[in-house]
Amino acid sequence: MFQNFDQTTDFSRSAGRVRQLRAGFGEAGVDGFIVPRADEHQGEYIPPSAARLEWLTGFSGSAGVAVVLAERAVILVDGRYTLQVRSEVDLAVFEPVSSVDTSLADFLKAAAPGRRIGFDPWLHTVSEMRALTDAIEAVGGQLVALQANPIDRIWNERPAPPKARAVVHPERFAGRPAEDKLADLVGRIGEAKADAALLTDPASIAWAFNIRGADVPHTPLMLAFAILRAEGRPTLFVDPDKLDVEIRARLAALCDLASPDDFEAALKREATGRAIGLDPQLGAARLANIVAAAGGRLVDMPDPARLPRAIKNAGEIAGSRAAHRRDGAAVASFLAWLDRQPPGSVTEIGAAERLEALRAEYGERDGHPLKDISFDTIAGSGPNGAIVHYRVNRGSDRPLGEGELFLLDSGAQYEDGTTDVTRTVPIGGPSAEMRMKFTLVLKGMIAIATARFPKGTRGVDLDPLARIALWKAGCDYAHGTGHGVGSYLAVHEGPQSISRRGMAVLEAGMILSNEPGYYREGAFGIRIENLILVEPASPIAGGDLPMHSFETLTFAPIDRRLIEPTLMSREEVDWVDAYHAEVRLSLTPLMSAEDRSWLEAATRPVGIR
Repeated sequence: MFQNFDQTTDFSRSAGRVRQLRAGFGEAGVDGFIVPRADEHQGEYIPPSAARLEWLTGFSGSAGVAVVLAERAVILVDGRYTLQVRSEVDLAVFEPVSSVDTSLADFLKAAAPGRRIGFDPWLHTVSEMRALTDAIEAVGGQLVALQANPIDRIWNERPAPPKARAVVHPERFAGRPAEDKLADLVGRIGEAKADAALLTDPASIAWAFNIRGADVPHTPLMLAFAILRAEGRPTLFVDPDKLDVEIRARLAALCDLASPDDFEAALKREATGRAIGLDPQLGAARLANIVAAAGGRLVDMPDPARLPRAIKNAGEIAGSRAAHRRDGAAVASFLAWLDRQPPGSVTEIGAAERLEALRAEYGERDGHPLKDISFDTIAGSGPNGAIVHYRVNRGSDRPLGEGELFLLDSGAQYEDGTTDVTRTVPIGGPSAEMRMKFTLVLKGMIAIATARFPKGTRGVDLDPLARIALWKAGCDYAHGTGHGVGSYLAVHEGPQSISRRGMAVLEAGMILSNEPGYYREGAFGIRIENLILVEPASPIAGGDLPMHSFETLTFAPIDRRLIEPTLMSREEVDWVDAYHAEVRLSLTPLMSAEDRSWLEAATRPVGIR
């Protein structure tokens, strides 16, 4: 099993740890300290050795930040974690604050006027520190960069940094040789008028050098840094223990190799009197400080690999289609199996285990072994389904009960593609309210799937399409509609998204999720998710402009028992019927006779009961 169901969060020692942290404020010369969920690479995916926020607070979510002052401690989280945070932290120690309503900058302005607030410059981006500095200095305060993180001083049982072996990502899956990718990136450095650029995002390094690793959970990343030069070979800073003879030889043909321990000194030499490109939204503030101290000039430039990594090439697109067909068969076989189980006989953990086993089985059968799941499966029955990023453990596990909804959000990592799919199913007969809310969510998902949009359209422009049916009913959901997805990389990838913050232009070749939802606290959650591919803009008969569209990559039945056809237009019903016909055609050859019979019934036209 790739998923561990042990309960990892524990806030029982938070009060003592906060006291220890505060005890060091005087020596450090600060009145408070900021604890983000981040590592030196500023990614969403961090190793256990960097899980400082969880160690201090008990909160296990993928985004959040705590601020500990002498008299008060808060934890700021977004709408995905409003319910989760209250169950995972000691509310007598940490006060949850909505980061949607109150940003970290706003909180510091209100709570820390005239104070010195410490931070670890490795754990905050350049852009973030610019905004926080402006905010706190406006009220007479000061941000103090600490040489050592005070959490590390008191975290006696801190795990060792990861040392997983790296592997070459075959060109048949990568779609392009690393030599070509690196040459393109060098061109982008020249366009930015920089002498060199820093790659700090492990996903960009994995993509550019065609390598993969296992340093963080469920995402095939090798933690490393790189310096790319407008002239001369790049240097990759990676722990030598992660490289065997084969990959060392492969990388040596592309770049110079050095230890991460040498990175700061090497950057200081590189920056002396030169222009260094760094993505201010991804690069650590510590790197900007090194460049400035060396007399260099920091050039704000996007991570040169980020956009080309997001725009999938033909090989990556073909791999994603193959991975989704295989993965869809596993998901459909799971749904067929679940339908045969009596209500109350399967638990959330049992469901997650069964689905992972089927993914492994289908992967082996197809000659593409399951490398990992792409994130911890969200298997929420009844009220647990209302917790957007619920992670089942042995303490929270509950049966899938009669009359409840079961929300299952899961994904897989195969060498040819990364998947992410959510289905919501009724256990027994659904209520009229469940059917109504599910159909409103489905209408939003169809609106995105069928959208046509001109060149230059951003995710923020499409996001309302997924919400309008819910809005008309006085409902909404507190997460984005869609995130970018990598190619055997991170299941959450930027810059593309469909959300209120989705400012990146959607370009042909980008893969995103399409996942509106609805959540009623204490009762149920609904989410339907497919992955979609942005297709090249094409003419529309009688139209004036070519328009982009989406290809749906995911193949898995949408539960017809939850669809209320009277709330849908003819076009929406036709879309579901056409989608189900494609699901049936694609998956039937891969499935057993028993499961094929189930699939035939599950994909009948909506109007047939």
